[in-house]
Amino acid sequence: MNPDKTGAAPSKTMRPSPATPDEIYVGGTWRQGAGKLIESIDPATGACFATLHGATVDDVDAAVQAGLKAVENSGWARMLPHERASVLHRISDAILGNAERIAELQTLDTGKTLAETRALAVSAAGTFRFTAAALETLEDALTPSRGDYLSVSMYEPVGVVGAITPWNSPIASDAQKVAPALAAGNAVIIKPPVWAPWVSLLLARICDDAGLPPGLLSVLPGPGRTVGDALARHPQVGKISFTGGTSTGRTLGAVAAEKIMPITLELGGKSPTIVFADADLDQAVAGILYGIFSSTGQSCIAGSRVFIQRSIFEEVLNRLVDGAKRLRVGPGSDPATQVGPMVTHEHRDSVAAMVDAAWRDGATVLCGGGPPEDEALHAGAYFLPTILSGVSNSAAICQEEIFGPVAVVLPFDDETDLVREANDTVFGLACGVWTSDYRRAWRTAKAIQAGTVWINTYKQFSISTPFSGSKESGLGIEKGREGIRSYMRQKSIYLDLSGKPIDWAAQQPAVEQ
Repeated sequence: MNPDKTGAAPSKTMRPSPATPDEIYVGGTWRQGAGKLIESIDPATGACFATLHGATVDDVDAAVQAGLKAVENSGWARMLPHERASVLHRISDAILGNAERIAELQTLDTGKTLAETRALAVSAAGTFRFTAAALETLEDALTPSRGDYLSVSMYEPVGVVGAITPWNSPIASDAQKVAPALAAGNAVIIKPPVWAPWVSLLLARICDDAGLPPGLLSVLPGPGRTVGDALARHPQVGKISFTGGTSTGRTLGAVAAEKIMPITLELGGKSPTIVFADADLDQAVAGILYGIFSSTGQSCIAGSRVFIQRSIFEEVLNRLVDGAKRLRVGPGSDPATQVGPMVTHEHRDSVAAMVDAAWRDGATVLCGGGPPEDEALHAGAYFLPTILSGVSNSAAICQEEIFGPVAVVLPFDDETDLVREANDTVFGLACGVWTSDYRRAWRTAKAIQAGTVWINTYKQFSISTPFSGSKESGLGIEKGREGIRSYMRQKSIYLDLSGKPIDWAAQQPAVEQ
């Protein structure tokens, strides 16, 4: 293999500006965890910038008990919706007030560019703000009666919610779970990723300062196999919301089935991006590059399978390779960086191993394929934007989620074969379609098995629009007004209006004494 080693930017080391004390947040109390020591590594430099003692199984139980007590004693679940909404609005304002601290800490912890982490902080604030507004307008339903009674469909909180969040966008993922779960009247326990726990802990301080009643939020960093498993299996946890890998999601789904507990799973993807011959190629190329290489490809919705109509295949492929080579790779703290380091060196090496395996199986590496040659970047977990060709859709590199900056490009001839190939995967999370024919765009969008389809754009999101996956990409929904309902139980109430005994009882024959 002869990978391209261009695209590097000068190194620039960020120093941690926010305080990172060795404390976890258990039921409204800050204290040192009794679990194993967690070392936080700056992926841009490989240097440890903070340590933290994680949570234990005992911390999980303490957080659950504190959450149950807080829901009851604080009156949170009994508050009128606009009263809970006012707290969510204060949290939103506080996130905006701390947006730069959040962005710097998240860049330090995950390697993401500051431009992206700033956008994620603003997005998190918007999530709390939208959720507060939606909560104030959320309605119970007066259902059509079938008799002389009043029937109402209403919703109640589940109690304590476990939110298991990913490392690739902590503050936004936290907000998408915490805001609707709190809005619904619950207590929430965040189990943040071991690789990136600090932004979740900062969010807890922000919520505390904004006046969230103590005990309604806990943050318990630690390994999923201990802390996450204990949280899911705890008999008093009423729901789990998980974002992460499909294999872990399958395990959590089995636990939820055993408990007969609701669960939301946002899992992996192998999303197709489709370019028809009549597409605006400038728009398509820019969108494809953004869809796979932003966030260093560490995104469940990354457009990692690029299907290009054969008549324009060579032209689009050449433009994609040229564009990928020109992307600036470097530390997330450098404003010029477009592609930052991967979250850890171990993850970088696993992506490299998948690319090497594809090359050995016959794939052509058109650009990238390894770390940059720039000496200034050698200590970081960098991997160049990579484009592969020369494989079929059935190849492992086209079927397995890579979670890195790697795209596989495949030609197609007609719409029917394209839809069949695009749907030939166990995943069904997202898709991009590039065409100037709105009829074809609509047909394709409906035919693709995915929870989200973008037409002539990619990676555009709105908190007001539900997000979901199909097949092995997930279960349930997040975002939108429905996202609040997903953290509640439905209840029906019937109120008699007749004032009369039920006929059946009145017509029973007298019992002989």
